Amino acid sequence: MSVTVARLVKTAIQTDEFRMSDFASRRVMMVDTQVRPSDVTKFPIIDAMLNVPRETFVPEDRREAAYVGENLPLGPGRVVLEARTLAKLLDALDIQPDELVLDIGCGLGYSAAVIARLGETVVAVEEDEALAAEAQRLLSEEGVDNAVVVVGKLAEGSAKCAPYDVITIEGGVETVPETILAQLRDGGRIGAVFMEGAVGTARIGHKIDGRVSWRPVFNAAAPVLPGFQKARTFVL
Repeated sequence: MSVTVARLVKTAIQTDEFRMSDFASRRVMMVDTQVRPSDVTKFPIIDAMLNVPRETFVPEDRREAAYVGENLPLGPGRVVLEARTLAKLLDALDIQPDELVLDIGCGLGYSAAVIARLGETVVAVEEDEALAAEAQRLLSEEGVDNAVVVVGKLAEGSAKCAPYDVITIEGGVETVPETILAQLRDGGRIGAVFMEGAVGTARIGHKIDGRVSWRPVFNAAAPVLPGFQKARTFVL
């Protein structure tokens, strides 16, 4: 190897190491400025968000914006939820180490990777086949062996592995289909961001005796996912 080539290789390695270190610093800043100040103090959530490389699970051309405190676009009508929203939802859901979680609308897998550090197993649903394939690849490369990505309509969930202890919805909803609620076990919890126009409220639902009761927990916003819109009525 020539001296010039060796220098180029060394420079490339140093650049990659700098980028990795820089992203790690941004993760710490994200937790310290977006997560902790939002009253999220549970150690497993803090630890997960400090250790899961968010930049890995976003489109390559948006990696530099991975730690900005806002929803990150994945494509038309789809986003990676901002860290604050995801962290507060997970804090309210209080996922336990022995619980089975259904993650709807996982995108490139960031939410599934975070949740996999909290629960026992994650079934992540994504209806975009390209996103689903890439999410599974990224999860495997990151060594997340307790999460599986299933291709299917978001509004249909994944009945094969139901009932779930917890269901998370990675986007806005106007309503949650009964098909999804039926997959939640009695005593289980579900979290979603309910949108009314441009205004949204994150709510947690508890299923008791077959019925889900919702309570608001904080303000948030996200594009409404396909299949989670209310039926439109027309008045003449």
